[in-house]
Amino acid sequence: MGESVRWGILSTANIGRRVIPAIHASHNGVVAAVGSRSLASAQAFAAEQNIPRAHGSYEDLLADAELDAIYIPLPNSLHAEWSIKCAEAGIPTLCEKPFASDAAEAQSIVDAFAERDVLLAEAFMYRFHPQHAEVKQIIAEGGIGDMRLVSSAFTFPISDAANIRLSKPLAGGALMDVGCYCVNLMRFMTGEEPSQATASKEIGAATGVDEALAGALHFPSGIIGSFHCGLRAYREHSYTIKGTAGMIRVPASFVPDKNAETTVQHWRGDDYSEHRIPAVDHYQLMVEDFADALQRGRAPRFSPNDAVANMLVIDKLLERGG
Repeated sequence: MGESVRWGILSTANIGRRVIPAIHASHNGVVAAVGSRSLASAQAFAAEQNIPRAHGSYEDLLADAELDAIYIPLPNSLHAEWSIKCAEAGIPTLCEKPFASDAAEAQSIVDAFAERDVLLAEAFMYRFHPQHAEVKQIIAEGGIGDMRLVSSAFTFPISDAANIRLSKPLAGGALMDVGCYCVNLMRFMTGEEPSQATASKEIGAATGVDEALAGALHFPSGIIGSFHCGLRAYREHSYTIKGTAGMIRVPASFVPDKNAETTVQHWRGDDYSEHRIPAVDHYQLMVEDFADALQRGRAPRFSPNDAVANMLVIDKLLERGG
């Protein structure tokens, strides 16, 4: 492996248009190839995204000997199949969120990579934005007293009925697409796994997926978490943490503009302050962490076991599985 990790992009999915520029901008990675189900599609995408090589099948991409890592932006229902094929090919893999269709699939992915000692991570980019480390620091320093309530929201409207996020066969739905952020955020901030998880959801008559969902999580320490997510509602992505002595609010929490600073709002009693975080591309920070872990032979910043734990909560909220 050279100074730069050579990435292969497994599919021409739209989310790649955010991750690929981040790899191009990274200090330790280059996009070397893309694979699609047709060569024409791969070639057109490669030309658009300045990618040197195009492959006409996913299998051909995995057979490319000049790759060091794979990024998977496929629909949710295909994550397990192609992640495991990457593991079998011995290729380190960064798989887009949500990690799988359910917790059992997620565990099968983790096991496949662990058995072969191959690097694996979930592409939950928001966690790499420094505003969340700032929030955790304020909490650790007693800035809100004891944490009692965490609330979060992630909504945006979809008008295209053919959007894959609304596809039941492709494991779509509001919770899988955007609610997974809210669940992960609450687990991340509390450092606990919920002992109870319940939800109220609106299932689309035409889609068969949850188009809106409100959930409640109860954590062993007594912290209560609540969130709502939706694919038919006005755009919001925020969270609030309330303690016995103060409150924190992050108004642009999950998909902030990479070119704009973000603000962590903090109330301590009657005192109010704003912590301004310089603009960063959290996609770039994510791919740089993965590449650095690969080059240094270390674990990624966030364990893939966390992806399984997140899917377990999602399963409970959707009332599926054991």
